[in-house]
Amino acid sequence: MTPPAPPPGPGVAPPFAAPPTEGRRTRLWIGLGVGALAVVLCCGGGGSAVVGLAVTGVQAVREQARTVTGDYYQALVERNYGRAYEQLCDDAQRRESRPEFERRAAAEPQVTAFRLGEVDTINLTLPVDVTLDGGDREQQQVILGHDGQTGGVEVCGVS
Repeated sequence: MTPPAPPPGPGVAPPFAAPPTEGRRTRLWIGLGVGALAVVLCCGGGGSAVVGLAVTGVQAVREQARTVTGDYYQALVERNYGRAYEQLCDDAQRRESRPEFERRAAAEPQVTAFRLGEVDTINLTLPVDVTLDGGDREQQQVILGHDGQTGGVEVCGVS
């Protein structure tokens, strides 16, 4: 027979610690508050980043559209039709070969000056006030498109 275990006395540790009973609710609310703050900061920061990227993307499209359109019209002013042709999108270049474009551009009234308007980023168009030989003025609408290979903006047509 085995002798019975001695009774617990002072200084004997229980087999597991009892959970604290004081301040339980306070700790719970502090933990929930910190968790909620973390969620708000993460979601708010992510939302701000998305808005920032969208604004930056629109500004980049506007800048590219103005640059490529300005290069196109400047080449027409300088009668450098080959350089103007290089600003055209692939679809426009498939519709008209470089020699055809150069012949047509040389036969049309010559552009002597131009002024770019504001880019419509939804429709990807840009109005251009054009001055032709003899002083005639007209408003042209440039239709722009994205280059699938470079991601840049190109001139796809003028109406």
